[in-house]
Amino acid sequence: GNHEPVALNDFIKAIENATGKKATKEMLPIQPGDVQKTFADIKELEQDFNFKPYTPLQKGIEKFVTWYKNYYKI
Repeated sequence: GNHEPVALNDFIKAIENATGKKATKEMLPIQPGDVQKTFADIKELEQDFNFKPYTPLQKGIEKFVTWYKNYYKI
């Protein structure tokens, strides 16, 4: 991960690419309680440990899908 927000459509596309499946999407107006933007604030991690993690979205999703398939044997 990183400390930058990712558009939902980019996240869905990364999952589609990693799984080889097309998502069925139903686009609706924002719902009460939905968060418009969220991301991890890693400033203290960088300051305290001089460490800045970064995994590109597509690579992280691919690794997760591989782990998931192996773990659940699918």
